Amino acid sequence: MDFDADPWDYLGADEAVDLEHPLVQSTAASLRDGDDVAYARAAFEHVRDEIAHSVDARDPRVTWRASDVLEQRTGFCHAKAIAYVALLRAGGVQAGLAYQRLADGDGFVLHGLAAALIDDRWVLLDPRGDKPGIDVRFSAAEDRLAFTPDPAAGELTYPTVYASPPPAVLNPLKAATDALALAATGLPDSL
Repeated sequence: MDFDADPWDYLGADEAVDLEHPLVQSTAASLRDGDDVAYARAAFEHVRDEIAHSVDARDPRVTWRASDVLEQRTGFCHAKAIAYVALLRAGGVQAGLAYQRLADGDGFVLHGLAAALIDDRWVLLDPRGDKPGIDVRFSAAEDRLAFTPDPAAGELTYPTVYASPPPAVLNPLKAATDALALAATGLPDSL
């Protein structure tokens, strides 16, 4: 993995990863029980299971800030990854954002993931949520992803872990007023 920032930046806050927000802090405190591995698992399961994927739920609300994702309990994979990263950082676990470029009809779509330093190893984790054909579990020992990219189809997992959401991801989310319309026409397709 490559990193776009200094190590301490993977514990910091920004506009989207608002880990100092009271809701992020209280959620992190309620999930914190045991060591970092147990906490990372609890936070993963919370985001995966308690926050609906916007498209799966047919929910038009657009969220992009971690506190809004936790409050409204909905978001795209990008937003769910941001919420997971914020919870991890609020609990003292280094974490960042990662992305996959996946085929979608005649084009591509950018899929959001989280990367976390758990038990002295960086792993990619996908808290997007389960649905028929997708069953994602937490692992501290290996990458666990909902989708396996097919390089022959032009798909890939980008090697960089970002401390903050890149503008190609964040700007469309911030500008959108309807998640379902954004999913149909405006989600990013590459970094």
